[in-house]
Amino acid sequence: MNKTKLTLKDVAEQLGVSTATISNAFNRPDQLSKAKREEILARCQKIGYSGPNKAAQILRKGTSNIVALVLADSISYMVSDPVASTFIKGVSSALQENNKHLLLYAGDSDSILDVVDFVDGFICYGQPRNSNLVKELAALTKPVVTVDFDLEKKPSINIDNEEAAYRVAHHALNEGDSIAILGLRLIDSPSTCRIYDNPLIDVESSIAHRRLDGYLKAAEEKNVNVSNDRIWHLPESDRHFARQAAKEVLMSSPRPNVVLCMSDIIALELLHMALEMGIKVPQELKITGFDGIEEAERARPSLTTVCQSSSEKGVQATKALLENLEAKTTLPFELRTGETV
Repeated sequence: MNKTKLTLKDVAEQLGVSTATISNAFNRPDQLSKAKREEILARCQKIGYSGPNKAAQILRKGTSNIVALVLADSISYMVSDPVASTFIKGVSSALQENNKHLLLYAGDSDSILDVVDFVDGFICYGQPRNSNLVKELAALTKPVVTVDFDLEKKPSINIDNEEAAYRVAHHALNEGDSIAILGLRLIDSPSTCRIYDNPLIDVESSIAHRRLDGYLKAAEEKNVNVSNDRIWHLPESDRHFARQAAKEVLMSSPRPNVVLCMSDIIALELLHMALEMGIKVPQELKITGFDGIEEAERARPSLTTVCQSSSEKGVQATKALLENLEAKTTLPFELRTGETV
């Protein structure tokens, strides 16, 4: 008999016991003596049977104890990002405490429908690169919690990105400053570039645009002009893209004396390049970041940035999912006044 097609009934017939005995050996060990269970499991292993079909069990019970974490981008990129990886750890630890399991799902995948029957709910971290996933998540009847973006009628976990960006920019800016902004995913381009007059994307839902709104509000209050040719788009918070943007900013004429960065990764690359070029920070160039990663605090000079607890975001998102909370929750942030301003 082909081992890959063994059914519970096949195994029971071969072992000369009931299907209930086989099922109990795998799923309800308290129903059998230890010796009997070990005997059944050993004989099953010998004929190549590893237990009842898990997918069928999930469909039958309606629960799997598995939560899908939908990431904004590819898994390889997200787990290497210090902010995203800290968030994932927060989710993972909270699920472990509740005897739940974690499934990572890439935000550049075609669809979530191939896993929807096998998970109990979805946490979505950041707006997925594939917009089709957003539509699918919005239509699901299973629990969905979003983080760093909102879906109508779904609970979410965020910080006030506009207010946070406003506060760090207000702290850095003075009237008469020349300013540049290094932003994230502001336009539809795979390359680092200035936004110029290109159409903006995801204006209503993207946290990058909330941060941009905060920067521009502070600049207006300080009577500082910001034109579109002084706003850069980076497709990812990645050191390669950040270094390219930093080079363009520092070689531009006139060179800005304040650069507002939408992530600490971007800000740190700018800081390192400025110091390599002999530019004094903050005397000649003030730099702000966003996120509050450990590397930013260890840098010399230490980075002025917005600190948010990515781990706590993960914990709160998991709590909202498991407890079926419906509210949109805004977590606190902190302005860290480092030495780059």
